Amino acid sequence: MQQLDENLETIKQAPSSAGTIELIVRRPQTGEREILEEAQLDTAEGLVGDNWKARGYKKGEANTDMQINIMNVRATAAIEKDQTRWPLAGDQFYVDFDISKHNLPPGTRIQLGEAQLEVTAEPHLGCKKFSERFGQDATLWVNSDEGKALNLRGINAKVIQNGKVCVGDKIVKM
Repeated sequence: MQQLDENLETIKQAPSSAGTIELIVRRPQTGEREILEEAQLDTAEGLVGDNWKARGYKKGEANTDMQINIMNVRATAAIEKDQTRWPLAGDQFYVDFDISKHNLPPGTRIQLGEAQLEVTAEPHLGCKKFSERFGQDATLWVNSDEGKALNLRGINAKVIQNGKVCVGDKIVKM
């Protein structure tokens, strides 16, 4: 875990007002990943073609508070050096941007490409699958007090304005 902690300063230096979308991943079926150069975000569908709606149910309805998952690419790189394995984390957007609770508290609006999202209060923590894929140390690290404050495992958001998003587009705090 000490090796992971050595990356905290780099993660804390991520841009806080405007960053970059580095990777977009669609999950068409459970366990499947598609790397995209561009995606369409929709208020009803989330990331179009993603299986969020089919698996994200709460009280009989799809939980829009978990519609979109965003992870800081610096945290991802600290956990997994092999970029081809990053999509296994299960997030749809990997960004070079400060997604900490301090910078993006629930209710904050962000723009990804042409789309607008709202950060939700739904926690995004390391789970059994995350631990199996990246190890117990990585899970303990992202779920630590500091890991939660920095949202090292990522954040949840919901789409509030449809739009196209491309790799290389800006993510902007509104």
